[in-house]
Amino acid sequence: MEDLLGLLDFGPVFENGDRILEGFWGTIRLALMSALLSMVIGTIAVSFRVAPIPLLRMVGTVYVNVVRNTPLTLVLLLCSLGISTTLQLKFSEQNTVDAYWWAVIGLSFYTGAFICEVLRSGINTVPLGQAEAARSIGLTFAQSLRMVILPQAFRAVIAPLGSTLIAMIKNTTVVIAAGYLEAAAVMYALFDDPNNQPPAIPLFLTIAAGFMVLTLPTGFFFGWLAKRMAVAR
Repeated sequence: MEDLLGLLDFGPVFENGDRILEGFWGTIRLALMSALLSMVIGTIAVSFRVAPIPLLRMVGTVYVNVVRNTPLTLVLLLCSLGISTTLQLKFSEQNTVDAYWWAVIGLSFYTGAFICEVLRSGINTVPLGQAEAARSIGLTFAQSLRMVILPQAFRAVIAPLGSTLIAMIKNTTVVIAAGYLEAAAVMYALFDDPNNQPPAIPLFLTIAAGFMVLTLPTGFFFGWLAKRMAVAR
């Protein structure tokens, strides 16, 4: 019984609360910036995929197919080791700032491919007559996409977009490959610290609870927003 209580002792975890909170703050910063950038990338990519110009459609298709079938770890390693370290392309001389931005770029380009496909499914729900009506009043492809099609597509796929962003939040645990310090990296660091190593189970439960604090409200918000903004058919 005493051994079981020792395994469930949260005291050492609370003693490292500052480090764990700092890690989750890093996760939040990474997730917010990546969500914003991936939405921009996904919107541009879906515009390419439905464009009337074959070259743009090919670029969008290649981007989506390549990125979706590449492990996120390899994408992050390409950004951190391939571009930052080997090519010496850096955002800042400070390693923490440079690692943050390369992690943001890698995670955003990876998530953007999935957002592109979610938005493309939303575009497919827009009646063809909407695009024809936009062309009939003289709108260009870009204008009809921006003012008529995409607004309806976004409203139709709010819930899937929320699921994609939740998956992105959980994917932040992989950015340790890019050298950025977030919640999972702090957990690994605590495990590797022989002088300050908390019990494994309480630390796992604490980190899991922290991610639930981030993902559950996100899911509830997008569920509420999907009902609020539902497109009447």
